[in-house]
Amino acid sequence: MTGSPPADTIGRLLIRCPDRQGIVAAVASFLSASGANILSLDQHATAPSGGTYFQRTEFALPSGNLEGLRAAFASDVARSFGMEFTLTDSAVPKRIAVLVSRIDHCLLDLLWRTERGELDVSIEVVVSNHADLAGAVEPFGVPFVHVPVTSETRAEAEARQAELLRGVDLVVLARYMQIVSGSLLDAVGVPMINIHHSFLPAFVGASPYRQAKERGVKVVGATAHYVTEVLDEGPIIEQDVVRVNHRHTTADLTRLGADVERSVLSRAVRWHCEDRVVRDGETTIVF
Repeated sequence: MTGSPPADTIGRLLIRCPDRQGIVAAVASFLSASGANILSLDQHATAPSGGTYFQRTEFALPSGNLEGLRAAFASDVARSFGMEFTLTDSAVPKRIAVLVSRIDHCLLDLLWRTERGELDVSIEVVVSNHADLAGAVEPFGVPFVHVPVTSETRAEAEARQAELLRGVDLVVLARYMQIVSGSLLDAVGVPMINIHHSFLPAFVGASPYRQAKERGVKVVGATAHYVTEVLDEGPIIEQDVVRVNHRHTTADLTRLGADVERSVLSRAVRWHCEDRVVRDGETTIVF
């Protein structure tokens, strides 16, 4: 009696390069010659000619040797087309860290979805500038680290944060109410995703939903974007809105806003961790 054959490795290939003829054929021919079976292929070019080309391909590889495939693709295909590419194993969850302050709905939603298997990620640590949410995180078995941040201790705090965030693939700001400096971005060296309500820049400060109610807004929304040195102006990954009217109270707007923030952030994190997002300057391509 023989055992079951080993399961195929499901690889994800994400590429970006100057657009020209022959890219799809070259990628498909390479994967076919390597014994891979293409499961899906999505592509986008920014212009009919002379633009930038993006492609996301999922494939099954019986041998499972992604390291060898990566090296061969770099030399046989990527070099001649001037490609930037990533090649990942879908079975390896992305390691993420979460930055949070006192507002818990986005954090708890990420923890809950991860525990249920709705997000195929590994949350390595939750770092907060307040200690309030330590008890809420404890049942999930995720380390919670309190790093106070003040104007006097910011440099020291960021050094500690960088140490805690070392080794992860993604940092998620789940309503983290501090500005992330360029030095921290550089020190961490991985993408960061932020979530905020979509009233910016009109309603800023501590009470945006009260301001929205007073101005009679008709939609409440949220935006998830990559973090850059320019506050809240990074490339947008996902947005959504829900309609409201004069009957909704400030508390209603706040509740509806939290619902939208949760869903928008979870989609952005899922898409990033499934290698569906490519940054293109100030915008994104989401497959």
